[in-house]
Amino acid sequence: MSRTEAPPLPEPLRVPVADSHTHLDMQDATVEEALARAAAVNVTTVVQVGCDVAGSRWAAETAAAHPAVHASVALHPNEAPRIVHGDPEGTARQGAREPGGKAALEEALAEIDALAALDHVRGVGETGLDFFRTGPEGIAAQEESFRAHIEIAKRHGKALVIHDRDAHADVLRVLLDAGAPERTVFHCYSGDAEMAEVCARAGYFMSFAGNVTFKNAQPLRDALAVAPMELVLVETDAPFLTPAPYRGRPNAPYLIPVTLRAMAEVKGVDEDTLATAIYDNTARAFDF
Repeated sequence: MSRTEAPPLPEPLRVPVADSHTHLDMQDATVEEALARAAAVNVTTVVQVGCDVAGSRWAAETAAAHPAVHASVALHPNEAPRIVHGDPEGTARQGAREPGGKAALEEALAEIDALAALDHVRGVGETGLDFFRTGPEGIAAQEESFRAHIEIAKRHGKALVIHDRDAHADVLRVLLDAGAPERTVFHCYSGDAEMAEVCARAGYFMSFAGNVTFKNAQPLRDALAVAPMELVLVETDAPFLTPAPYRGRPNAPYLIPVTLRAMAEVKGVDEDTLATAIYDNTARAFDF
């Protein structure tokens, strides 16, 4: 089986569900093809997430053109240091760039702020902190960007979508210090059960991706087990994090049923019950 070959369509869900976080602009299929495949297995709604200014513009335009798509707009945590300090090596898919300093970051944030005002943009994110890819020199830019996104989300009454990689304590610290928006979503939840209890007390949504199905992901399954049903979402983060048994092959919204069925097993509920709860939670989180 080729690693690049798309996995087969799973058995459709009986109850409609939403993919709370996907990147259609990074997938091989056209938007129309991706949405048709998703609809064929009862994934009827997707949240398209921007990671930079261009991607956020694309997300907003795509949501405006497709009723099944809602947009979230932001500068990814790794994007902020690239804007400020430059990226001479061209480590990102956008290639090499010159340093722009604080003024360039402010300009990019102003553009995100303008997009966040649009009605079909339902979220501000993915924003947050990522200490996996960004070294100590980029942390100040990340935190400044994160705090600005929190303000933007609150000002426009939109959901805050958090990317938290190897930065749990600092993400929770900033949220507490800045005051989290009314609706806050931990995308691709990566904390343990103890952190899930902290998030639950704060009313933060926890969105689980295909990595919850990985063999070595017992801490994630433990977190899912204690996460209150009314705060649980499901996502693909496609084209990344394809669920087992298709790990390593391209992910897409139509694979949500694979992850959802694994989650239902962990929660000890039937898939219809979980799908119903997740659809309602996603609609509440993103106000659609």
